Amino acid sequence: MTGSLALTVGLAVLIGVSLGLLGGGGSILAVPLLVYVADLPAKEAIATSLLVVGATSAVGVLPHARAHRVRWRTGLVFGLAGMTGAYAGGRLAAYVPAAVLLTGFALMMLATAVAMIRGRRDAGDRPVPHELPVPRVILDGVVVGLVTGLVGAGGGFLVVPALALLGGLPMPVAVGTSLVVIAMKSFAGLAGYLSTVSIDWGLAAAVTAAAVVGSLAGGRLAGRVPEAVLRRAFGWFVVVMGVFVLAQQLPDGLRTNPVLWIALGVAVAAAVTVTATHGRRAAPVEAPPPAEAEVAHAGPGAATGRGQRSRNAGVV
Repeated sequence: MTGSLALTVGLAVLIGVSLGLLGGGGSILAVPLLVYVADLPAKEAIATSLLVVGATSAVGVLPHARAHRVRWRTGLVFGLAGMTGAYAGGRLAAYVPAAVLLTGFALMMLATAVAMIRGRRDAGDRPVPHELPVPRVILDGVVVGLVTGLVGAGGGFLVVPALALLGGLPMPVAVGTSLVVIAMKSFAGLAGYLSTVSIDWGLAAAVTAAAVVGSLAGGRLAGRVPEAVLRRAFGWFVVVMGVFVLAQQLPDGLRTNPVLWIALGVAVAAAVTVTATHGRRAAPVEAPPPAEAEVAHAGPGAATGRGQRSRNAGVV
């Protein structure tokens, strides 16, 4: 095994962890890995990434399914609608300049990330839906598929927010359900590429095996990480990817300017500080246990009297 192949397989574990834990990020990580580390041509890298992400998502959904964190009807309907939208987006992409597509892609990632970091407004006592309404799932699926078809990404960075923010599913359930959608869309895209692109099946198998191991580990972690932490981690992950994609569209002179990156670092630090402060302010104050609350309301005499009665009862 060559050094580049070993490094590719080792880093492929991160693809699986991202999919299993966050329900997205597979294509965003896989394509650069295969292009810059494995040294594959762009189209072959995209086709291989679709195989890796599709197979990894299909296996990664298993721990989520065992933990009842998958809404099968929602996922299947969303996936079918997304495949339709992705096909239309792929046809439209031929008429839109690549720079415009990628800039729009990055801006949408950043907007989605902000929404995920801020979270949903308090829904009060409204119950969590078991399955989402089919018409809404179809509409969201077509829109997400259209966007991802335009920019050529797997779409987990949009599927998870659509399920969690718009649909109201808990974050771990949105992550598990998104893997169903990603697997369906990835295999559909792979079928389209196989007629024109050849795949190095040995490399694809090694990368897929490593990614599957990572997805199983990520799936186990997803059930143990608090929902708010998982949602914010997903949001900041998408922020980093969005900034990277947006930076790639800048002119070479501006992209290598250290002042730009210093300003960007300051902006990110300020955003983290504001988010952390907002989270502390929004944190609910826990009410004291009923017994303690009653004592606090009645005063110290009530506590003494109750303790005396308990001791008398024990003697009797």
